[in-house]
Amino acid sequence: MTKTKLTKEERYRLGVKSEILEFFEINDDLPWALGKIHKAFAIRDNETKVLFNELIDELHRDGNLVRSSNGDYILDVKTDFFTGKIEHVNPRFAFLVVEGQENDVWIDARDLNGAVDGDTVKALIHSKRSREKRIEGEVVEVVQRGRTEMVGVIDVMPNYAFVVPDAKRVHQDIFIPKEHLNGAKTGEKVIIQIMTWADGKKKSEGKVVEVLGKVGDNNTEMHSILAEFGLPIRFPEIVEEEAENIPVEISAEEIKKRRDMRDVTTFTIDPVDAKDFDDALSIKYLENGNYEIGVHIADVSHYVTPDSELEKEAFKRATSVYLVDRVVPMLPEKLSNGLCSLRPHEDKLTFSAVFEIDSEAKIVNEWFGRTVTHSDKRFSYEEAQEVLNLAYAAVVPEVSEEKLKKKSKKNPEPEINTFSKELVLLNSLAHKLRAERFSKGSVNFETVEVRFKLDDDGKPLGIYQKIRQDTNKLIEEFMLLANKRVAEFVFNKRKKEPRNTMVYRVHESPDPERIRVFAAFAKRFGYNVSAEHVSSSLNKMMEDVVGKPEQNLLESLAVRTMAKARYSVEPLGHFGLAFPFYSHFTSPIRRYPDVMVHRLLQHYLDGGSPVDGAVWELRCKHSSEMERLATEAERASIKYKQVEFMSLMDPNRVWDGIVSGVTEFGLFVEITETASEGLVRMTDLTDDFYRLDKENYRIVGERNGKVFTFGDALKVRVKECNLSKRSMDFALVSSDSKGGGRVFTKPQGERHKSKPPRGGRGSSPKSGGGRNKSSGKKKR
Repeated sequence: MTKTKLTKEERYRLGVKSEILEFFEINDDLPWALGKIHKAFAIRDNETKVLFNELIDELHRDGNLVRSSNGDYILDVKTDFFTGKIEHVNPRFAFLVVEGQENDVWIDARDLNGAVDGDTVKALIHSKRSREKRIEGEVVEVVQRGRTEMVGVIDVMPNYAFVVPDAKRVHQDIFIPKEHLNGAKTGEKVIIQIMTWADGKKKSEGKVVEVLGKVGDNNTEMHSILAEFGLPIRFPEIVEEEAENIPVEISAEEIKKRRDMRDVTTFTIDPVDAKDFDDALSIKYLENGNYEIGVHIADVSHYVTPDSELEKEAFKRATSVYLVDRVVPMLPEKLSNGLCSLRPHEDKLTFSAVFEIDSEAKIVNEWFGRTVTHSDKRFSYEEAQEVLNLAYAAVVPEVSEEKLKKKSKKNPEPEINTFSKELVLLNSLAHKLRAERFSKGSVNFETVEVRFKLDDDGKPLGIYQKIRQDTNKLIEEFMLLANKRVAEFVFNKRKKEPRNTMVYRVHESPDPERIRVFAAFAKRFGYNVSAEHVSSSLNKMMEDVVGKPEQNLLESLAVRTMAKARYSVEPLGHFGLAFPFYSHFTSPIRRYPDVMVHRLLQHYLDGGSPVDGAVWELRCKHSSEMERLATEAERASIKYKQVEFMSLMDPNRVWDGIVSGVTEFGLFVEITETASEGLVRMTDLTDDFYRLDKENYRIVGERNGKVFTFGDALKVRVKECNLSKRSMDFALVSSDSKGGGRVFTKPQGERHKSKPPRGGRGSSPKSGGGRNKSSGKKKR
């Protein structure tokens, strides 16, 4: 083949291009502006400057150079660059979190180059500037913005305004031109859209797209929390309209396609304030002495069809959001509280897992498919527990089994008599299922559920911690059973490759190093956690810590030590539940992954072939991310109400607390009674100068040798409540600290305060085994 001969001009350009690349290879530690490059090559004429600019742009397009947000260029050396997400934890510095990498990259705030918290960026690693114990870097390119809208408080001047963002990790005000105020007034909460991002000394510029209301108003604050995390406040009109057009009546043709279970004893057990009843249990006594137990789930996929507006919005939201005082549903009210909700005395379309179970809770047979059911009774957890308590106390007269079998919808027995035997049986089976689960390595992750008593305006009148009773655990066990058996059924239905694609809820085994660090910390309180026998030793600790001041601290840290539960098409198992296969099948009203599971299950029941796993994996990742945001919003609403409640208390009241974190600027203390956390600042410890001993989780007085460390019992007063930042400052009243070096193992990858490592950044490893804290709604 004849080679194309280069012209003299082309050879010249190629030579200059090579020289430019060589220049960057020699000077590879810092980014270069075009003007500095011109100066370095002593270029004075405009023609040569234009040529250099063109060649540098070509090198950028070729992938040899990286262009930062401010237009500087740097050599793209693959081994010296990381791509990840920015966590701007402090006004002075941020961290780049790189997936799959244990250590985060430390970035000086001056080297963020316009990136803000949540942005995906490419960063240069500064090997020459990195210190022995940390990797340092500099942002050279913003790959993708994490947010385009922010929420905050506006301060209006005569010709312009500024918005102070609510997000704790956004540390710069946003400039708002006068023409983009949209009627906002000083002191109001607003949602702004970013028009241009910060560049050098210039601030980010935005426009007001919605005025939420007055600061401090409950609706305003809850809406601002939703907006802060990019979560929706209302449904688009087109979605509401589509929901309203769905027929309420169930056709006879639809019933014929389904297994009719309306004559089987069926009831729901939910929180007292719940409106979306997405699961029910049925029980039937079989002639062979076994029991037919049905787990019936709202058939959301019948109403929410592919490519519909309802489907698009459900996927976008991916989950309902449970704030302290409200539910922001995944589906419009007509579906979530109406058509799909398994309300009593109404026929409903359901997707069911029906099990034949013997007296030892062993599965004899199982069936999955679409059904039509009819709930006879709506129990709250408290009502069902009262029935159980009365039955166990032998207050309720014995009801014959024959009478229970002869159920009549027209003339039911009095409620307690009619359902006491069913509840006792289900509870007995649940205890056996639970015992078997723990015998196989399931971990009893229990965390304190903070609940609030609110007045009509949303003001907190009281804080209490919810107690889980037998009825909570009864429902949980049968939901876990259905979730597990559905996953096993789909996996085993096709024995050859490719296996059936399925949406699994996966929870991988914890990092041994994280377990070792947590074990050393738990040892401080006298609890033994073994890296060799993680499940059994954690369960022993969880049992022994109940009722102790350190209960909430250790339970929370144990959860954070675990890996993060997520959705995936890979059957990686669930460590926390000790299940090799696990899915989410039981809550499609409020979780989009459950809708996906229903569709896949029906597809395979109909004889369908494996679907494209890559497409479903992308849906899984989106669902996991939306779950994370919803959890963060939920926690923010709890924190806001905790701070609001404490602000209403007598400022002179002394509270019992426990040290939950130490930093270079103070002690984090959790008040035992309200599970509220605040900061005792180092500057307020006036009896000595204290320094942080990171290696040993403590601060130490330089003269008196006094030590404050994790788990120390303190007495504090509330010094200041900052509702806008959802934070509190405490004043130390007294402590049990006596000094003396109590040494603990150093955590890995810590960024905020000296604490054992957090697995999965704030998501329970058993999201899908416990309950949603704010709402009390089952979260399995």
